[in-house]
Amino acid sequence: MNKWLLPIMVGFLLLSGPVFAAEATYVGSEPCRGCHEEISKSHGDSIHAQAWASLAGKYSNSGCESCHGPGSVHIDTNAKADIISFGKDSAQDAETQSAQCLKCHITSTELAFWDVSQHNGEISCTDCHNIHASAVPKVAQPDTCFECHKDVRRDASKRSHHPIIEGKVTCSDCHNPHGSMEHSMLRADSRNQLCYKCHAEKRGPFIWEHPPVEENCGICHEPHGSLHAKLLTERVPNLCQDCHDWSYHPGTPYDNNNGFDTAGTPPTFDDKFVGRSCLNCHNNVHGSNSPDSKMFVR
Repeated sequence: MNKWLLPIMVGFLLLSGPVFAAEATYVGSEPCRGCHEEISKSHGDSIHAQAWASLAGKYSNSGCESCHGPGSVHIDTNAKADIISFGKDSAQDAETQSAQCLKCHITSTELAFWDVSQHNGEISCTDCHNIHASAVPKVAQPDTCFECHKDVRRDASKRSHHPIIEGKVTCSDCHNPHGSMEHSMLRADSRNQLCYKCHAEKRGPFIWEHPPVEENCGICHEPHGSLHAKLLTERVPNLCQDCHDWSYHPGTPYDNNNGFDTAGTPPTFDDKFVGRSCLNCHNNVHGSNSPDSKMFVR
């Protein structure tokens, strides 16, 4: 067992009292195995079981009851309301369930901002973690996250996407599911700072900087996936014309009246949506060090 885990467990046992009425007493883990045989088998090899095994015989509330509370009443009634249970069918709410886990895990730096987490109070720890698993209770990403964040599953399956479903990028690479001080629980002080961890070449500094790049990568890019190339929010040149007034350059707006020639005719040079892109000339759109141009031309 890890050396740091023992003092945490001891502190929990000494400081935390029973959560139920005085008539509920600790009976040990042996009676639990009679009804929960399968769980007992897998739990025996888990990190939780290893932690409590070193304390067996020293404290009356070790083993199963360290998390589930005193079990004497539950054994008689077989009712979930008479013990702390976990999961969606628990008699306790998500906050109460998570509070049991936090008695030991509150010292983790990953949980430093749990109180301000968007998950706090909405889901419990066991909605994502299998506490009885025969290993460290890691989360299977992204499938576990997709169970709730179905919009992200949709975006991650689009033609242009971060390699999330391929397993090259995980949700927790960008987000701290236990909370952070940044919007969307990002693991950085801002969206740009998070993107720069992988896309350092976009950081600059540049002689000529593109203002939206400096402000927020999300102005032009969707973080999870898009129907347009390079995760763009719109296709070029429409995206560029959101900011660059068509009255200056080019002189004609790319809209439904000027994008194509007459319907049914072959593409010509005047078809603005065929073989045309601001990126054909302005391909250093994040910024340029060219000494003779502010237009990011390579």
